[in-house]
Amino acid sequence: MKTPTTLLSGLILAGCTAIGFASTTPSPAHHLQPNPPRTIAVHDSEAPPVVRTGILQSTLIMLPAEEKVATVFGGNTADWVFDGGHVASRFISVKPKVANSTTNVHIVSDHGNEYTLQLTEITGDLDQHFDSKVFVTPGDQPGKDKLAAMPVFVPAAELEKAKQETEAARAAETAAVKAQTTKAEQYRSSYPGTLHFDYSWDPRKGRELGLQQIWHDDRFTYLRGQFQETPALYEMKDGKPSLINFDFADGLYTIPKDVAHGYLEIGKKKVDFNRTGEVK
Repeated sequence: MKTPTTLLSGLILAGCTAIGFASTTPSPAHHLQPNPPRTIAVHDSEAPPVVRTGILQSTLIMLPAEEKVATVFGGNTADWVFDGGHVASRFISVKPKVANSTTNVHIVSDHGNEYTLQLTEITGDLDQHFDSKVFVTPGDQPGKDKLAAMPVFVPAAELEKAKQETEAARAAETAAVKAQTTKAEQYRSSYPGTLHFDYSWDPRKGRELGLQQIWHDDRFTYLRGQFQETPALYEMKDGKPSLINFDFADGLYTIPKDVAHGYLEIGKKKVDFNRTGEVK
């Protein structure tokens, strides 16, 4: 039979054991759950709406379809990640890196609307529901009117893209000019080698008419002289003469073809010319 003292000691021991067991039993873990997407109207005269975020979770903030993000200012950039993407869009992703932290975020749209939100991480809350997607809209009429107007700001991503495109176009233009200059220099350096002074004519008749020189390159035939009047120019083909179209300036005939045989004539003065070695 147990004595009262023994019974009391057993009860105390049992009670302590129960208390110790209760104190070491972990409380049920809270699992973050995403809320359904919701819309927040931002009013200039009211406190910033609260957006619930979760550690290691991304919350997507979406501007109205008419707008794009021009710039984002985050209050606590050390403990929070703000990502607007590399292409101008209406989306911003926010993600807390530290539990139970808070910060604010200011979003300026390309239409000039400003949206300020308060962000809070909910690890310490009994309610473990966080906002996975939030649509923000202007709550005041002036902000709504801006949606129908033209954008007033260029998003930084679009500005950088335009800058890169301008620099690329400038570089391409510089390269094209350089290539053209190089081509022109090469042509000028090689052009003398394309000139051929291989014509013959009667020097006496040439002096009477004023003819000084005849030459050709790969495309044109040239005649130079000091003429009191502009002589007519004929080409001989198959023993028959035909008038030639030409440009004449400052005593220079420029004929847009290769002429092997021909003659100049004015009044009773005439001088035939032939390319050396060519069969008439």
